[in-house]
Amino acid sequence: MSKSRNSESIKVVVRCRPMNKKEVAANFERVVSVDVKLGQIIVRNPKDASASEPPKVFTFDSVYDWNSKQLDLYDETFRPLVDSVLLGFNGTIFAYGQTGTGKTYTMEGDGLDPERRGVIPNSFDHIFTHISRSQNQQYLVSASYLEIYQEEIRDLLSQDQSCRLQLRERPDTGVYVKELLSIVTKSVREIEEIMNVGNKNRSVGATNMNEQSSRSHAIFVIKVECSEVGVDGENHIRVGKLNLVDLAGSERQTKSGTQGERLKEATKINLSLSALGNVISALVDGKSSHIPYRDSKLTRLLQDSLGGNARTVMVANIGPASYNVEETLTTLRYSNRAKNIKNKPRINEDPKDALLRKFQKEIAELKAQLLKRSGKKKRRRQRKRAGDGTDGDDLEEGETEEEEDEDGGDKGDYWREEQEKLERERKAIMEDRSLVAEEKVRLLREKEKKMEDLKREREVGEMLAEKVKEMESRLLVGGKNIVDHTNEQQKMLEQRRQEIAEQTRREREMQQQVESHDEETLELKETYSSLQQEVDFKTKKLKKLFAKLQAVKAEILDIHEAHINERQELEQLQNELTRDLKLKHLIIENFIPLEEKKKITNRAYFDEEDEYWKMKPITRVEKLPQ
Repeated sequence: MSKSRNSESIKVVVRCRPMNKKEVAANFERVVSVDVKLGQIIVRNPKDASASEPPKVFTFDSVYDWNSKQLDLYDETFRPLVDSVLLGFNGTIFAYGQTGTGKTYTMEGDGLDPERRGVIPNSFDHIFTHISRSQNQQYLVSASYLEIYQEEIRDLLSQDQSCRLQLRERPDTGVYVKELLSIVTKSVREIEEIMNVGNKNRSVGATNMNEQSSRSHAIFVIKVECSEVGVDGENHIRVGKLNLVDLAGSERQTKSGTQGERLKEATKINLSLSALGNVISALVDGKSSHIPYRDSKLTRLLQDSLGGNARTVMVANIGPASYNVEETLTTLRYSNRAKNIKNKPRINEDPKDALLRKFQKEIAELKAQLLKRSGKKKRRRQRKRAGDGTDGDDLEEGETEEEEDEDGGDKGDYWREEQEKLERERKAIMEDRSLVAEEKVRLLREKEKKMEDLKREREVGEMLAEKVKEMESRLLVGGKNIVDHTNEQQKMLEQRRQEIAEQTRREREMQQQVESHDEETLELKETYSSLQQEVDFKTKKLKKLFAKLQAVKAEILDIHEAHINERQELEQLQNELTRDLKLKHLIIENFIPLEEKKKITNRAYFDEEDEYWKMKPITRVEKLPQ
């Protein structure tokens, strides 16, 4: 069914936003430096600025500073992943980071400005441009949009936003959302309209950190199905799925100033992100026999993306100000762990649930019905021509309606001739004075019935033809002009841009390798003219290694402190939940009658599939007759 591939690591990139107006006004210091060439983020702790502690250095696949452009980010980092989705792989792009660091800007950007368009709109252009340039291939593109708000899944494209959807799992397709709306799209404009509709329904709110803070995790899913004739002459279908994930930002209540409903939202957000961190830690550890995917709906939905069969790119967003240095370090450590996750991507070939196959089958059945109807019509025409002395073999047996149109263009003439014939016969009956009244009424009714049958047959035929046309219009055929500007110059420009992006990536990798090997080979190459020179060199090297040791110790201490802080926050949350639980128990014990309490307890049961408690429906018991 599918072609296995060797395992590959999750690709992790980091993007640092510029200082915002509030940070500049408050005179906060910039503590983050970005070395784009080496792919390094350098963080200096302002508390220890006077001390001898060296800055913390993190190395990633690529890094982008506050001057980076949206299109460069897409070409260098995300374009290869979307290309693999078009080949039939599953792919996931997700943005992670503290609230207010630019995750939504990275994923969506500004749709009105071509230079500031984010990953999602750029991927739309990429997909439909690829389809327009392909040859001898048929495509079906569909889109879904959901959010996880307070651990509840909502379909952002549904008219009923109060409806909550459930997660299900199948052995062949894995985890999926039951009854999630999937809309077939034919162009960039249509899929952008779908995203705009979903964005209007998304949960956002203002906090001290961000005026338009995302209060939910949003996942935009694009499914691309491609049908192509193989060397065996059979149609083969590949299905690629692209998950575009905009995670809600992690936040501290002391900084975000959330209260009431916003605090409840923040608690759920932090819990799901904590579950995501636990999954990453378990995958990286390698010793864990159990990966806690079921701890949160987010981790269950991202199961294929983390340690599964998808290609994954994680973009971590950070802020440069000293005010957020602790959150920045937490994000960088989190991302650094994720680099070590291994996935095993594979091509999804000929899946059973391919929508494209269903469309092709239904179109073939509708065309067969039309062909059958056209056969009946031709036989009637042949009988008529034979009666008129015309050669009835003018139409060949295998000729279709389309061929009739090409030969004589008399498809519409047939229906007009039949109608005129019935009308003439009706007038003849009316004018025939030899017929008795009853016989005339009977014949007129028969002719009217024939006219109604003819009209109904024509409507059915037109309806079938319209349905075929409508279904075929949903399928995209390679080589047709779907997206503008698909001329040769545009192709060459995009190809050149991809080559530059690939060259930049290779240069960065080579520079990182050179940097790491320099220290290893330096001692071997060094020659000493005296013992004193050797002592000086080795003393210098010892100091360097000692500084590294101190940096590692400081990092361990920071991680320990971060762990203690996280534990304290979780303990505080646990105390709050325990207090709420005690209050509810108190209400139950004092205000709900014992008999009602027993009835509720008897009706309650735990649903293993949905993983929460439900109530059995109340059944009416009829009294038996005495």
